[in-house]
Amino acid sequence: MSGAQEIARVEESLRRRFRVIETEVPLGQTTVMLAHPASSDELISEEDYLADERLPYWAEPWPSSFALARHLVSGDSLLGAGDGRRMLELGCGTGLVAAAATLAGFSVTASDYYEDALRFARVNVWHATRRSIDVLHLDWRALPELMPRYDVVIASDVLYERPYAEIVAKTLSRTLAPGGVAVVADPGRMATPAFIEACPTVGLRVERKRRLPYEEGAVKQTIDLYEIGWAARD
Repeated sequence: MSGAQEIARVEESLRRRFRVIETEVPLGQTTVMLAHPASSDELISEEDYLADERLPYWAEPWPSSFALARHLVSGDSLLGAGDGRRMLELGCGTGLVAAAATLAGFSVTASDYYEDALRFARVNVWHATRRSIDVLHLDWRALPELMPRYDVVIASDVLYERPYAEIVAKTLSRTLAPGGVAVVADPGRMATPAFIEACPTVGLRVERKRRLPYEEGAVKQTIDLYEIGWAARD
């Protein structure tokens, strides 16, 4: 089965199981049609929530993902051109940022806690770029013992609960290669100050580098881009 045939099979399955809509997203010189579930509320599972307080945040494109995606394909990205560097996205959702990173020339591995998110990401990246990406089903609280390390790690709006401050910092320390750089896009979530405090405890430095305005209809936010890397040793 060819790559295109495999993606068509996955997409057909998703459209059977979900009420899918498409959002048009301009990205640099191109426009991406992002397929995603019509309503994340329709996907809430009491069983999932009782098991581990899991909610389907992955199904909705958030302002931080739009801002980070557009930043990656801009001529002024903190990360520069991809040049084939290996990138891991933490919490890929339906794949908008992964598509932008692929367009920017990175070799992308998209990860998420939800396997359906990975399926949507594969489909959306393929339609946007005609390239396949690797995907990784990942629980930040139970990372594989032999977790690979990446030149670049990115994430958008992952600090929405207080416990994620330490979890995300530890995950970055387990996935970022020596000399690598991470970028976290954040709209000012409650766990952000604690995340900044947690990074040095795992050997990471963190600095806010950019503030990106986001406005769509009644939604107005400022998205901060934090650059994270390994702290210099004495």
